[in-house]
Amino acid sequence: MTQTVKRSTGIPGLDLTLDGGFPVGGRIVVYGSPLSGLHLMAKQFWRTESDDTGSYLMLDADVEPGMVDAGRLSTRELAASLEGDRIVVDSLSTLLLRDGMDAAYEFFTQAARSALERQANIMYILYQGLHTPWEEARLMRAADIFIILREELHGNEFERTLAVQKIRGMQVPQRVVPFHMMPKGLELSTTSRVV
Repeated sequence: MTQTVKRSTGIPGLDLTLDGGFPVGGRIVVYGSPLSGLHLMAKQFWRTESDDTGSYLMLDADVEPGMVDAGRLSTRELAASLEGDRIVVDSLSTLLLRDGMDAAYEFFTQAARSALERQANIMYILYQGLHTPWEEARLMRAADIFIILREELHGNEFERTLAVQKIRGMQVPQRVVPFHMMPKGLELSTTSRVV
């Protein structure tokens, strides 16, 4: 039996949950509201303390140092900008709304193929509530890994959870994981309560 090669998620608690991280060479979709922690998770993945290199293609917000200002790039230019081992496309939602489902799906499945063939991981941000169920279903099916960040208000407190819904070739974790949003990024609670 061969051991699956993993790449750190950039979040220690998520690495623990996934027995070492993401399998190398896959499409990761992170889904949630714009304020659920999607961008913190993406930055942690992109800027992890490893020898991996990466690129962060920003399509719909202010560009921070090291990011690529990709807001005006065509899908062909976007595909040419997928450099390194840890790539973030922020956001796939913007691409869908700007260019339509067919062009976004083509980029998602075909244009990124060379990056995946060299064993890069590409993380795509997908915003909840902007797309049709059919569009979301197509992307869910094509993704190698699908993660949902949820937040619910209970009284005067937020409860935030991360759920890995799909991870090709691996066992999907059987529980959601609570997390906190901190200035440096997401912190996952990896302890379980026994009742």
